[in-house]
Amino acid sequence: MTWRLPLAEFKANAGAGNRAAMRALVDGGRQPGVLLYENGRAVAWCAVAPREEYVRLAASRVLAPVDEEKVWSVSCFFVDKKVRGKGLSVAVLEAAVEFARSKGAKIVEGYPQELEKKLPPAFVWTGVMPTFVHAGFHEAARRSAKKPIMRKAASRSKVQDKIKSGAKE
Repeated sequence: MTWRLPLAEFKANAGAGNRAAMRALVDGGRQPGVLLYENGRAVAWCAVAPREEYVRLAASRVLAPVDEEKVWSVSCFFVDKKVRGKGLSVAVLEAAVEFARSKGAKIVEGYPQELEKKLPPAFVWTGVMPTFVHAGFHEAARRSAKKPIMRKAASRSKVQDKIKSGAKE
């Protein structure tokens, strides 16, 4: 909820209040992101929504809009520590792009960190640059040395293109 609420409200709702706010989104029929499952258990999460749903982005000079295009934003990741190192960050990011595309998104952008050294996962919750590059994103703007704005066109999926052309896997 950190991007969805003004800072004061996010801090006032710390913990249980923010969990309740997220639950209210889901219970209200909203889909605030995507989950990946392994053996019936959620192991990875990626938040994605139209940029305008993330009110805190509007206040950021570093992450200010690149242009007037309507975009969906990838705002955070989580991969269970038991399954890290298996490429699930890329997989959940690709699933987020596909989800956004299915909802009409034309462009998806994210705000990863470009690291000089490895940091604990808690400090890279917006993702890291190599994840976005591997998923086909390109740098659209940079107003901070370590915080690029990465974009990808949310075009048809490879699977849909194969189905349309009649190609088999």
